[in-house]
Amino acid sequence: MLLGLFPLRSETLKLRTVVIDAGHGGKDAGAVSKDKKSYEKTFTLSIASTLAEKIRKEFPDVKVVMTRTTDRFVELRDRAEIANKAGGQLFISVHINSSVSTSPNGYSVHILGQSSNKNRDLFAYNMDVVKRENSVILLEDDYSTKYQGFDPSDEQSYIFMTLMQNAHLEQSLLVASVISEKLKGGPIKADRGIWQNPFYVLWKTAMPAVLVELGFISNQNDLSNLKQESKREDLAERLFQAFKDYKGIYDSSLDIHHEEETTPPVTADVRYGTQIFASSRSIDPSDEMFMGYVPTVINIGSLNKYIIGVFESEDEARKANQEIKTKYPGCFMVRLSSDGVTRFK
Repeated sequence: MLLGLFPLRSETLKLRTVVIDAGHGGKDAGAVSKDKKSYEKTFTLSIASTLAEKIRKEFPDVKVVMTRTTDRFVELRDRAEIANKAGGQLFISVHINSSVSTSPNGYSVHILGQSSNKNRDLFAYNMDVVKRENSVILLEDDYSTKYQGFDPSDEQSYIFMTLMQNAHLEQSLLVASVISEKLKGGPIKADRGIWQNPFYVLWKTAMPAVLVELGFISNQNDLSNLKQESKREDLAERLFQAFKDYKGIYDSSLDIHHEEETTPPVTADVRYGTQIFASSRSIDPSDEMFMGYVPTVINIGSLNKYIIGVFESEDEARKANQEIKTKYPGCFMVRLSSDGVTRFK
C-alpha cells in the first residue's frame, strides 16, 4: 500500500476537511479559447462544483469548502486564506491549460517546488505556465503592497519562494500521483506528468496541495471534450476517485499508528520533543525538509517518526515547540521513553 508523509494532528485523526479551488473567476477569465467563446473560469467552476457534490454525497462527515461557488473574482491570497481558516487538510486547485500553439494537449498535476533546470526548454514552458497562473495578482488593487513586492512577471521574485520549504511536500506528491493515475484513460488523453512549480496559491496553503491542469483550451480536441458536460462530469468523477483513494490511505495510516494521549508513569531516560511527521520511507537527516534541524528518528513497525527539538527538559522542549509550529503547522509534542513515543498536550 502507498504510504506518504502524514503530519499527525492532535485535533483530528482523519481527513475531515477538503478545500476545492475553482481557478480564476469574475473579471479574471483565465485562459480563453481561440474563438473567444470558451473560458477557463467556466470549465473550472463546473468541474470543481461537481467534484464537491460527489464528495459531500459519499462522505457526509467531510467538510467541503469551495473558494468560489459562482462566477466571482477571488484574489490568490484570499484563496489560500479561505483554505487555511477552514483548517483544510487537502487543497485541490482546478485549472485549464493554454498555449500559443494549438498542438499541446493533455493533463498535468502540479505541486509546490522548484521548476525544472533552466538549461532545458521545459523550464521556459514551466515558467510561462507559472507566470500565467500567478498573473491574476496584477488584476488586484494595490497588489504590490498586498504581496510585499512579489512580481509574477519577474523570475527573480520566485527565488525566495523556492527557498521556502513545504512541510507537506511528500503528501502533496502522493496526492498528485493518485490524481495522475486516475486521470489516465479519461476524456483528456495525454499525460504530461507531475511537475514542481512555485505557484503562489500552493505556496501559501498550509496543507497538502495540488494544482491540476485539465487539458488545453487552445487544443481543439481537449476543448471539444471540455465543452461537453458529460466529459466534465467524467473528469470530476476521476478527481473524486483520487480523493477517495487518498482519504483511504490517509485515514487507515493514522488509525494503524495512532497512540492515545496518556499520562504515562515516570521512567528513566525520558525526553521531550516535537513530532513533525511520519513516513514509511527513510529520509536523510540532512534533507532540506528538516530546515536545518537534526531529527531523532523512531521506528515503529514500517513507520519512521521524525522528531525535532528534543530535550530532557519539558520546558525547553515546549519553548522550542513554539518556533517549530510556525514551520510545521501539523506538528505536536511527544514524550520519548523506553516505553515508546507518546503524544501529549
